[in-house]
Amino acid sequence: MEDADDERKRRQRKRSLAIAWILAGLVVLFFIVTIVRLGGNVAVRPI
Repeated sequence: MEDADDERKRRQRKRSLAIAWILAGLVVLFFIVTIVRLGGNVAVRPI
């Protein structure tokens, strides 16, 4: 009983980590795409 519970927790943790890595990768991808679309000089503008 104890081993099955530990295995379930281990699988759930691996799944959660995989989802977290995928979400982080998507955030980075969207950031890069946004910077490329806006151009590198988006921060250089008159105030």
